[in-house]
Amino acid sequence: MLLSRLSKRCFCTFPNPRPWLIVGLGNPGDKFTGTRHNVGFEMIDALAKSLEISMDSVHCKAIFGKGVVDGVPVFLAKPQTYMNLSGESSGPLAAYYKLPLNRVLVLHDDMDLPCGVLRLNPLGNHGRHNGLKNVIYHFRQNREFPRLRIGIGRQASRSNGSKSIFTPKVQCQSSRENDALREGVEALKQVLTKGLTESSRSFNRDQKYKHIRVQTMPV
Repeated sequence: MLLSRLSKRCFCTFPNPRPWLIVGLGNPGDKFTGTRHNVGFEMIDALAKSLEISMDSVHCKAIFGKGVVDGVPVFLAKPQTYMNLSGESSGPLAAYYKLPLNRVLVLHDDMDLPCGVLRLNPLGNHGRHNGLKNVIYHFRQNREFPRLRIGIGRQASRSNGSKSIFTPKVQCQSSRENDALREGVEALKQVLTKGLTESSRSFNRDQKYKHIRVQTMPV
């Protein structure tokens, strides 16, 4: 039933302007708070605080909040299904609000980007990210939805990357992440008011230069 509803979204009538659904990926519970894998949750929390949106309800297996930014309806969500089942929340949320996938923006950690570097992309593959892979599965293998990639880098001292993502951030990582949260929030606010294409062009250019700078810095 869900897949049927998702396949028909493009024929729905939307209000003007269309709403945005922004989904941050992470794992629920104190055990995962402050770990590198949970920066998607942290970005949602930072955005909600900046927009004064209360994350005080539960909807489609997600901690949920909604508001309006310059007349644009905004829905914020943190799936509570655990990372690898994020699509079980994201899919029903998109279907419930009858949103086309280009209005569903997913925030997730990315080991292929240095710590603190961001990328705003209109579409893409899952890049071996299990949470993103599950979201794509519940979108009927459709990858044409925007995402904000949040760089967490790779810890050279650890051979097992899948385990290192659950480790607490070290001091310099926390400092870079704080900068990234601030930059990410501003970029997301630009997306809400100016659209993805215009916002991503200058943002990604600035982040490219940041990428070059941090490559020579210790993690």
